[in-house]
Amino acid sequence: MSSTLVGEGSSNLSGAQAQQQVPDEQAIVRRYEQLRASVEELWQKINELEMEKQEHALVLSSLSPMDASRKCFRMIGGVLVERTVGDVMPAVERNKGGIEQVLAKLTEQMEARKKELADFQTKYKIRVKTNG
Repeated sequence: MSSTLVGEGSSNLSGAQAQQQVPDEQAIVRRYEQLRASVEELWQKINELEMEKQEHALVLSSLSPMDASRKCFRMIGGVLVERTVGDVMPAVERNKGGIEQVLAKLTEQMEARKKELADFQTKYKIRVKTNG
């Protein structure tokens, strides 16, 4: 899917004014594309962390009915180590909590960036035409 940006502006400028207007329009389009890319990156990172959070929740639900002294294995820095369920559960819970905090911050950043993008679109009267 390709998209084309269309700005509403006056097209009856003299030659000198039109030459001065072009870099400004290009700068506006570049900034708009940067904002869109930033929102997309944040969205992808949020999705990635959501999947990690779900994996942590699955591990916790699997470990919770088990005896705390039962042995289990945990991947730490690419190395599989043997621990007990009692050792691993608090660490997994802390990791899940950290992921939730990062998700909240990223979601807040993404909402702010979306608002900035919408304001930028309104300010420069940008419309996105989709071809396809």
